[in-house]
Amino acid sequence: MNVGVFIPIGNNGWLLSENAPQYKPTFELNKQITQEAERYGMDFALSMIKLRGFGGKTEFWDHNLETFTLMAGLAAVTSKIKLFATAASLVMPPAIVARMASTIDSISNGRFGLNLVTGWQRPEYSQMGMWPGDQFFSTRYQYLSEYIQVLRQLWETGHSDFKGDHFKMDDCRLSPQPQAPMKVICAGQSDAGMAFSAQYADYNFCFGKGINTPTAFKPAADKLIEATAQTGREVTTYVLMMVIADDSDEAAFAKWEHYKAGIDHEAVAWMAQQGAADTKSGGDTNVRQMTDPTTPSAVNINMGTLVGSYASVARMLDEMGEVPGTEGVLLTFDDFVTGVRAFGEHIQPLMKTRTHVDSPVPSRVRAEALAA
Repeated sequence: MNVGVFIPIGNNGWLLSENAPQYKPTFELNKQITQEAERYGMDFALSMIKLRGFGGKTEFWDHNLETFTLMAGLAAVTSKIKLFATAASLVMPPAIVARMASTIDSISNGRFGLNLVTGWQRPEYSQMGMWPGDQFFSTRYQYLSEYIQVLRQLWETGHSDFKGDHFKMDDCRLSPQPQAPMKVICAGQSDAGMAFSAQYADYNFCFGKGINTPTAFKPAADKLIEATAQTGREVTTYVLMMVIADDSDEAAFAKWEHYKAGIDHEAVAWMAQQGAADTKSGGDTNVRQMTDPTTPSAVNINMGTLVGSYASVARMLDEMGEVPGTEGVLLTFDDFVTGVRAFGEHIQPLMKTRTHVDSPVPSRVRAEALAA
């Protein structure tokens, strides 16, 4: 099973809590996390795009780096790990994104890929006068389908004359082209989003669900398998999960309860308000889950969470790898620096799905851990 890290491009990572680690995003922080992930044999790092946060006492996601320039910098200081930036397709023309991706492909020597998002939080775009109106909620995947066709034409042939409802290319050129096939991720879980991934993406992200319910995402993985049966393409599932680990289950759950006790209710309320704005399409499944303020795990955007000892977390991650169609996980941590190190030194050596990884942890230690 592949494992990636969802690096903290926004302040405080993915915990809307006054009791969680409080920090601003910097290049140095993300470089340290990504280099540590590479050292421990993690497969990829992905950065989101966020143009406006949720406020509250923690100023949640009010402070963000920019994804393409960040990943270009990380490409220059890494050598093996795959890197994904996120394109805010509503405000970034596909021909420009294609060229930026080709440039980072050159910097990374073929280790770059792209995450495509349609945009769901209106103020991110209306603050710049670039929100097309709420009708966009119902047409966003038609828009994205044209967008990716332009990207693919430019990357694969260096030329596009695409003519659609949203984009009209006129002898558009791209050179140099990427040296490696450009992999594309999408995270849509609605019927339209899943159909898009099955037709155009290489990987589809879904949210994990619940606390210590590692296989609860299986219906989404099954839905993708059904969708790809219609398109005849191979597209695999990656699952977003948070890991809160410690020496014992009790210590890990104590941290989780402490984070929940400090929840930033104001930021959560703003998030819920924005998530409810889509009245045209019924809302994307991921967004509805993420912005539900009524659940105990609203403190970490309702993503699936693995809480426990290193051994417990390793076991649950292995269980995830057994779900058909699942190729990997994208991990967040309550504390990213210590979390990545704990994964590399204590969790990964216990995972049966990661025995192939070339890790700095001595093989004897790994063998003893698996035998324990």
